[in-house]
Amino acid sequence: MRSVVERVIAPFAVDRRVLALAGARMADGIGNSFLIIVIPLYVTSGIVGGTAFGLEESLIIGVILSLFGFLNSSFQPVTGRLSDRLGRRKPFILAGLAGLALTNIAYVFAETYVSLLVIRGLQGVSVAFIIPASVALVNELASSGDRGGNMGVYNTFRLVGFGAGPAVAGAVVNLGPYTLPSGVMVNGFDAAFYIATITATISYVLVTVLVSDPESTAANAGADLSIPIRDRTGPNLLDPIFTLGLASFFMATGIALFATIQPEVNARLEQGATWFGLQFAAFILAQVALQTPIGRACDRYGRRPFIIGGMVLLIPTTLVQGFVLSSMLMFVARLFQGVAAAMVFVPSLALAGDLAGKGESGSKLSVLTMAFGYGIAAGPLSSGALVGFGFRVPFVFGSVLAVFGAILVYTQVEETLETTAPVPVFGSE
Repeated sequence: MRSVVERVIAPFAVDRRVLALAGARMADGIGNSFLIIVIPLYVTSGIVGGTAFGLEESLIIGVILSLFGFLNSSFQPVTGRLSDRLGRRKPFILAGLAGLALTNIAYVFAETYVSLLVIRGLQGVSVAFIIPASVALVNELASSGDRGGNMGVYNTFRLVGFGAGPAVAGAVVNLGPYTLPSGVMVNGFDAAFYIATITATISYVLVTVLVSDPESTAANAGADLSIPIRDRTGPNLLDPIFTLGLASFFMATGIALFATIQPEVNARLEQGATWFGLQFAAFILAQVALQTPIGRACDRYGRRPFIIGGMVLLIPTTLVQGFVLSSMLMFVARLFQGVAAAMVFVPSLALAGDLAGKGESGSKLSVLTMAFGYGIAAGPLSSGALVGFGFRVPFVFGSVLAVFGAILVYTQVEETLETTAPVPVFGSE
């Protein structure tokens, strides 16, 4: 049995605490992504009432969902800096998971728009405790020689959870009500909220039992936690971590353009919802498949070549989505856009981790996670506003952002690995 387990985890050969944390984030990711599908269904079910502030039903759904991302991203620098100041990560992760579990179960009792807004907002704040502390902990458990691989494993598990939730959430709701062994009837919505609560609780237990802070975190608490914009020590104009934050924002905005224009995409390609779902999933599939190998490769060949290559690849893969007229070609474009994003995100975290001084991981890495979160929120708003000027316009906008991101990284970010192996040429040994 032991040999079987070892073979299963061999591709994820990292510190067991990183693997445990990755598993915990996968579990809470399943529950949290459940709600992306369930909340709109819940709002339109007729269960929810009360004041909607004069907003249409579709708009109040958008506000409820976007509030999570806005508060999550806004609070990440605060919690990241606080965890640096105190020199502890685990308590922040546990506090966030506890908040997530409590707010998940609170949906069972929420029957007004106001209560949904309050609960979703508290969830955003809860996750803001989890993300910076988790990424900082992964960074501190790694070294410069395996930081990319550790970040890749962590993000792979997180994305598996995030992708798995929506795939089954609708079915859980539609197949209800359920009869428990005790004879109690549970409707589909409550079942979904209970599942989300259980996954957050599982994550809490995993972190409690299997994850611990390294001693160096507490020893280096209270370092310089400022986030400079200008480069203080190098020859460049902008601070490299701030630059990577800008590039992450541009990338996230570009990849999120697709999500909110489903009617326009389906009408243009003369396709149904199934094809759109496959095209949306193609991006996540590429991310899941490539995060770990790209992370390990950037440990060997350097961070900068992957980040620049990914930003450059993001330009055509975003632009072409505005011009293709085939469902299959859109699927391929989304797949390669996922490849581009995988080349950027994990090496960027690894490079920022290399630059972060002792006791600064929470503050420094939260710049990237915050920027990515804001980009994910800005993308749908941008596409919704720009698609009225023509179907191609949002994707042209996204590709222009990718151009700026590539230029910024090329001119303002230096390699952090002291020695790197030569990048292999295709077909060479």
